[in-house]
Amino acid sequence: MITHAGKRTLTLENRPYLLSHAAAVGKKEGEGPLGSRFDFVTRNDRMGQKSWELAESELQRTAIDLALRKGSLRHCDLDLILAGDLLNQCIGSFLASMHSDVPYLGQYGACSTMAQGLALGGVLVEAGAAARLAVSASSHFCSAERQYRFPLAYGGQRTPTAQWTATAAGAAVLGAEGGSSVRMTHVLFGKMIELGVKDANNMGAAMAMAALDTILQNFRDLGVDETHYDKIITGDLGTVGRRLLLDYLMKAGYRIESRYMDCG
Repeated sequence: MITHAGKRTLTLENRPYLLSHAAAVGKKEGEGPLGSRFDFVTRNDRMGQKSWELAESELQRTAIDLALRKGSLRHCDLDLILAGDLLNQCIGSFLASMHSDVPYLGQYGACSTMAQGLALGGVLVEAGAAARLAVSASSHFCSAERQYRFPLAYGGQRTPTAQWTATAAGAAVLGAEGGSSVRMTHVLFGKMIELGVKDANNMGAAMAMAALDTILQNFRDLGVDETHYDKIITGDLGTVGRRLLLDYLMKAGYRIESRYMDCG
C-alpha cells in the first residue's frame, strides 16, 4: 500500500526488500579505495568488445548477471528490468538486457538514473505490479567523453570543474518477499531546478540545487532533520557541487557534513 507523507514523499507500507545487488567496474575504479568491495573488476576497459559503447553494455550485463547469481535467481524469476545509462536511446542498457526475455523499461536520469530506477521499482513492487524486478545503471568514461565532451583522441584539455565519469555498472534486485534486512520505506521523486549555470563542464553546480530541494523536502515531509539518518548520500556532485550543497543546507539551518557523502 502506498500512502503520502507530507507534500511529495511516498510511504511504502510493505517496504520492498533488497534481495541482492552487484557492482562491476573498470580497471581504474578497481585500483581505488573501494576496489576490494566490488564484485567484478575488469582488467581491460574494452571488455573484449569492438567499441566503448559495447564495452559499457557488457559491463552492465555482467552486473545484472552477478546480482541474480548472488540472489540464487535467474532471469526468468524477474517480472521487469528497469535500466539506463548515459548513451543515446539508452542503447547500452537495451543491449545488456536484450536476450533476457524479460520486459524492459528504459530509464534516463543522468547521474540519478540508478536512484530513479530504484524509486520507480520500489513503487511497482509495492503496488503489486511486479513481484520481483531488477534495476541497473551503467556508465563508461570513454563512451561518456564521446557523448558529452570530445572523443579521447581529440586530446582536449579538461577544465578544473570537469568530473571523471566512472567506468562501472550497478544492479539490484527488489522483491515483495525475501530474507534481506534492507528494505525501502519511502520514495521522493526530485524536481528539475534551473538556476542558470552556463558552464557545461560544471555539472556539479548544475545538479546541487536539485539535491538541495530533494533533501529539504524530505526533511519537511517526514518532520525530521539530518540526525534522523545514518548517511545522506548524493550522486556525483563533485567538489564544487558538494560544497554548494553543504553551504546552502547550512544557511537553511542543517549541518549534515558529518553524515554526508557524495559519490562523485
